[in-house]
Amino acid sequence: MTKPATLHEVAALAGVSIKTVSRVVNGTTTVRPDVRDRVLAAVAELQYVPNSFARSLKMGSGDTVGVIIDTIADPFFASLTHAVEARALEAGLNVIFGSTGFTPERERRQVERMAMQRVEALILAPVSGSHAYLEPYRKSFPIVLIDRSIEIEGFDVVAVDDRGITRRAIDHLLAHGHRKIAFVGSDARFPTTVARLTGYEESLAAAGIAVRPEWVRPGPTVDVDAADVVAEMLAEDDQPTAIFAANPRAAVGVAHALHTAERADVAFISFGDFPLAKTLRPAVTYVNQDPEAIGVAAIERVLTHLEAKKLRRKDPSVEIPEDEPRTIIVDTDIVERGSGEVAP
Repeated sequence: MTKPATLHEVAALAGVSIKTVSRVVNGTTTVRPDVRDRVLAAVAELQYVPNSFARSLKMGSGDTVGVIIDTIADPFFASLTHAVEARALEAGLNVIFGSTGFTPERERRQVERMAMQRVEALILAPVSGSHAYLEPYRKSFPIVLIDRSIEIEGFDVVAVDDRGITRRAIDHLLAHGHRKIAFVGSDARFPTTVARLTGYEESLAAAGIAVRPEWVRPGPTVDVDAADVVAEMLAEDDQPTAIFAANPRAAVGVAHALHTAERADVAFISFGDFPLAKTLRPAVTYVNQDPEAIGVAAIERVLTHLEAKKLRRKDPSVEIPEDEPRTIIVDTDIVERGSGEVAP
């Protein structure tokens, strides 16, 4: 067995002092970003384990799966993480959570933090940007991507057909007579949202309807409230008769704006369910993205990889087809509750 790397070796490789390495490992924020990056690169290359984590491993508490999502405030990810944790605990694994806050830099820091905590595997909802930094980590533990893929191949991906199901949702509105359909929640940071916008555009094009840029709106983001976006559209003389919300967070804003304005005459479909959606009148029709099914599929892939790892320890030459990266598309459908069936 290879001897574990030491603090001195990390410092030498990074070209810094032992004290600086210690400050980076302990999360001190006063280290310059370029120095911090050098230290973390050395930590990853040498697979250095801080003493506190090494002790926990010796005590047998290292069977942990890391889960990194956009935000726990999103109903979709709240349900997904609940499903992951339940199945992981059933399998005897602990779970630690982190969030990206929708930024690539924070995503990378969360991955680095969990790598230093010696997670057995990682479930990650990536944001846009380069993911080359993941290459060293995938050699140490399996990484399963959820909800979206990245620009690098060779990872497990558990997601839904965002483009296809959005086309079906817009077709649903078209079938009920709508020709003036708005899209709320456009966000180029996420491939999922980009795919949903593509599905929206394709459905309208197939019906011979031109996309109106003023009806493709962002929200919610730090600077944009989805409710305000909808209120602005409803204040115009020429208004959409139907709205498609690209995610549950956007849908909450759409629902608030419609019910505040007492506009139950505007059809509405949400990509994903959200709390109290079924208690509104009319209740909200939604794309059943099924976050629990995605979470279960993701943790099952993790368990498959961990089992394969055990088998290889016994026989390094064994072939395990199930351990090869896979893309799993979880089934989705449209749940009719009333709002998506409102006629123009």
